[in-house]
Amino acid sequence: MLDMPRFIENKRDGLEHSPEELREFVRAFQAGEIPDYQTSAWLMAVLFRGLSRKELTAFTLALATSGSVVTFPGSLACVDKHSTGGVGDKTSLVLVPLVASCGVPVAKLSGRGLGFTGGTVDKLESIEGFRTHLTREEFVRQVETVGCAISGHSEELAPAERRFYELRDVTGTVPSIPLIASSILSKKIAGGSRSFVFDVKTGSGAFMRTLDDSRALARQLVDLSLALGHRSLALISGMDQPLGRWVGNAAEVREAIDVLKNAGPADTRDLCIRLGGAMVFLAGKAKSLPEGEDLCRKALAAGNALERFRMLLEAQGGLTLCIDEPDRALPLAPVKTLIRSGKKGMLASFETERIGNALRHLGGGRRKKEDSIDPQVAIEVLVKIGEEVSPGDPVFAVYRRNGPEDPAALALLEEAYAVSESASVQPIVREVIEPLGTG
Repeated sequence: MLDMPRFIENKRDGLEHSPEELREFVRAFQAGEIPDYQTSAWLMAVLFRGLSRKELTAFTLALATSGSVVTFPGSLACVDKHSTGGVGDKTSLVLVPLVASCGVPVAKLSGRGLGFTGGTVDKLESIEGFRTHLTREEFVRQVETVGCAISGHSEELAPAERRFYELRDVTGTVPSIPLIASSILSKKIAGGSRSFVFDVKTGSGAFMRTLDDSRALARQLVDLSLALGHRSLALISGMDQPLGRWVGNAAEVREAIDVLKNAGPADTRDLCIRLGGAMVFLAGKAKSLPEGEDLCRKALAAGNALERFRMLLEAQGGLTLCIDEPDRALPLAPVKTLIRSGKKGMLASFETERIGNALRHLGGGRRKKEDSIDPQVAIEVLVKIGEEVSPGDPVFAVYRRNGPEDPAALALLEEAYAVSESASVQPIVREVIEPLGTG
């Protein structure tokens, strides 16, 4: 029986827990044998004291094995990708079929939107008929036959992690980098993939707003993956403005399909090629990151990625008309409102989180857990950082339902950008983080 007061005091005083203590802690908490107030005290101690590499490895593994674990056949070395979340981030919709078309099996477990960020499952549900939740058996079989699958997280996978996260969310302990890393990795390991690419966002639309914080999380993720026996890389990518030109579930699916057709916005396409190249490299299908990226470019140009997306849709019941007639299959809300610039100059910066929150006010995201999502509302970003505007030029186009305008949404967008005499345009990928000793 774990002595919880002493367990909490040891972490408060900076002492190290043993792997056995951490395994028992996770088991007992999941079983309801430890009250939330004691677990909350421990979480706060971790926020201030951190976890050693040995502690973090044991804690993450205990979370990962707290429920079912997906197992693929030995010859199927699956790769997965995780994004820390952003506004307009539709890369998973492109990456899964793109990387699979390069001969790499992709087993993608995805979630719903969190806060102001959009979720892959929410986007896919805008496609008529698409089954976003597969059984473990269906998930494995589809990766074997189609080469890829996307499914929402099962309640059976890492259930202890979910309980810990719910408590972190209401106790002010979400920002702990070790706890963030353990949350991400435990779910990825339970999902059965062998290697991971992490897209760690940085900027005004990211949970990690500064490059230093993003770098610290990226370093923690790749080093923890290595300690747990998994290959990984992390790319730190910019979220100082929305990715691409569209924010909104159906609109982002349309934009992802444009990229799969070897078109679409340059920043979205470039980020998908960089992330896809890393996935192909980690899977051993390329000898270097540039070679992996080149394979992805060729797959887009040849139409192979688009064809694999069609196969993915067919396997999961999605209406393939969204590829051939996106305007018909993925319509946007009917009323269009423009947000116009009042100044002349260059678009210098965005408060990207406000754009994500504006979409939530329009009905495109959740403000409460039980809220339903309107897939057709959208925000089009008509000017990106570094582009010129004049007074009266539209900066955003808002697609909303009939009825009165939402003043809160429009006010957020009015305050979501700044125009100046000059602007600094950053590359979409800021850094690549490898495990220590491999760079």
